[in-house]
Amino acid sequence: MSIPVTGQPKQEQRIPAGVKLKKGIQQWIKVMPYIFLGVLGTAVFVIYPMIKNIIISFQEYSIMPNAENPFIGFANYVSAFTDPNNKVLMAIRNTVLNVAVTVPINWFLAIVFAVLINIHFVRHKIVFRTIYYLPIITSWIVVAFLFRFMFAGGEYGLINYIFYKQLGIFHEPINFLSNYWTAMIVIWLFHIWKTVGWGVVIYLAALQGISKEYYEAAQIDGANGTKQFWSITVPMLGPVTAFVLINLINGAFNFFPQVYFITRGGPMDQTQTLPSLMYMQAFKNFNFGYASAVAVMMGIAVFLLTYSQMKKFGNQRFL
Repeated sequence: MSIPVTGQPKQEQRIPAGVKLKKGIQQWIKVMPYIFLGVLGTAVFVIYPMIKNIIISFQEYSIMPNAENPFIGFANYVSAFTDPNNKVLMAIRNTVLNVAVTVPINWFLAIVFAVLINIHFVRHKIVFRTIYYLPIITSWIVVAFLFRFMFAGGEYGLINYIFYKQLGIFHEPINFLSNYWTAMIVIWLFHIWKTVGWGVVIYLAALQGISKEYYEAAQIDGANGTKQFWSITVPMLGPVTAFVLINLINGAFNFFPQVYFITRGGPMDQTQTLPSLMYMQAFKNFNFGYASAVAVMMGIAVFLLTYSQMKKFGNQRFL
């Protein structure tokens, strides 16, 4: 019996170089308007303001028409650290405290809530997901007024009314926003409540990528829920955790509405952070050179911190 011999496979037809070039040019022509708009927007709204801010930081800048705006070198930077009221140092301290307090709490609550919602016996997951994300889309001003009402001084602030007038736990009404530490706690609670839902949604999406086989094998080996959480869930979510932490740190550095709408920097500028201090110096005291110098120093710090974190986790792949 003869075996039919198959023919040689057909060679792929080569596209001439001229046709490839023409096709490539046509594709570039189609996408060029969108690239141009993106580059133009970045140049106008990011690069130019950044360069202008650096220039202003070396000037005694005035917004008055035809002002001279003399070059004064590093005087604004020096005055930022030689201020007798130590406003910049207090703002740096508060900013670092914001990062140290809110980032770990925000991360832990986000991953715990996400795991709880993702458990197979939890019903109405979409409802819980919506409830956690609702604060994210709520106006900062609305939430700020809510917290100001809750922690208002006197007998009729909500917290004082409950714990002093009704339960008698407080010996006297507490003026939360007039004391440094209580005001900072209010700001931290405001920030955590407002932003924790973002991390919950990110972790919920990442949890869908973890195979149930890991948990089944761990359950067979006798691992309880807590051990499964720390031995399987947390390590498997490592790359996503890096992404979440970087964004939480950047968000904690940019504490502006949390301070401006709650305490306005009070009492006595003790709760100022770097963003709120910049705003007050620029648009209340019209000290634009000083504010720009603070902005440059903060920008460098955030860039170095973000770059170091991205370099550390750059080789990891997200789920």
